[in-house]
Amino acid sequence: MESIFKKETRKIVFICLVSFVVLLGILHYFTPGYMILFHDSYRRLSYFPIAIGAILFGLKGGIALALLSCIGFIPHLFMFWAQGPEAYYSELSEIIFYLAAGIVIGFISSRENKLKKKLANSYKRFYQQSEKLVEAEKQLGQSQKLSTLGHVSASLAHEIRNPLSSIKGAAEILADDVPKGHEKHEFIEIIRSEISRLNNSVEKVLNYCKGEQQTNKSKPEPIEDIINKTLLLIDPKLKEKQIILIHNFDREAGDFLADSPAMIQVLLNILINSIDAVDRYGQITIDHFPGDKGYRIDISDNGPGIAKDIQQNLFEPFVTFKEKGTGLGLSITQKLLKSFGGDITLAESKTGGARFKIYLPKTKPIED
Repeated sequence: MESIFKKETRKIVFICLVSFVVLLGILHYFTPGYMILFHDSYRRLSYFPIAIGAILFGLKGGIALALLSCIGFIPHLFMFWAQGPEAYYSELSEIIFYLAAGIVIGFISSRENKLKKKLANSYKRFYQQSEKLVEAEKQLGQSQKLSTLGHVSASLAHEIRNPLSSIKGAAEILADDVPKGHEKHEFIEIIRSEISRLNNSVEKVLNYCKGEQQTNKSKPEPIEDIINKTLLLIDPKLKEKQIILIHNFDREAGDFLADSPAMIQVLLNILINSIDAVDRYGQITIDHFPGDKGYRIDISDNGPGIAKDIQQNLFEPFVTFKEKGTGLGLSITQKLLKSFGGDITLAESKTGGARFKIYLPKTKPIED
């Protein structure tokens, strides 16, 4: 009954019951003895506080109120003292009935309360176990999806390797015909760099599928160079939708080193999402600056934002806010960042869309 009646309410109820018993005792005392009808009514009314007390407060409450009713009944007994033993003992038996009522009803109420507590605890455990079961089923479903994805990824990685080798050979041939001073030599270098990055990604997928430990052999580069390389890669998409790109950074902050292939992948995943989210002539802003614990990169847009119902699970596999999305881009992005001590969170953009905040750990400065 603790869940039904608060402690303060229970105190008030108990005080009211005690007051009612006291009132009946006073009425017995001041009501003349010849008014038998009134005394009989008081005597029967005494069962109400006993029963209510036993139901609400259990065995202890029933016995306590029964004893108080017995004490309140004493003035009534004195009135029958002079009428002989038969009348006196007949009235005295009422005390036994008071005690019996308090004990029996209190005992039943206490058993019922204990049973209710047991049922409540059982329900609570059942609810907790059900939640764990649902969560385990959810994780099992994701594990099955990831397992299937692993097999598919391994097959795709093998298939991608051969075309990449052909593209790399073609790029080498083109590089021989385009000297370093040529205006298009930069694009040849981009092709070479992206082929290396793809080869590295394919190698990581294959190693992951084999269960081998990943090692990072790439040389860190200044974050400014990494961002510029990424912007060159998405430049055609920006021009296609005529998107305004705002790039803000602190030139006096110094160079910050980061893993180039991983960060290019991270930035590409977020920037492509932003490009897909904004309308034609939309706006994307990149802010990067030193933070207290490392470096921050904020990418925001003026698109429609991300629905609140998927924000909590946004970085989980197969959760997507795009109609034809796979739901893997942001999950991979978060894992890449956490692999070298970074992180990513979602916030609301000042321009109304989404803002992704990337946190990078501190690294050593570039030595001249």
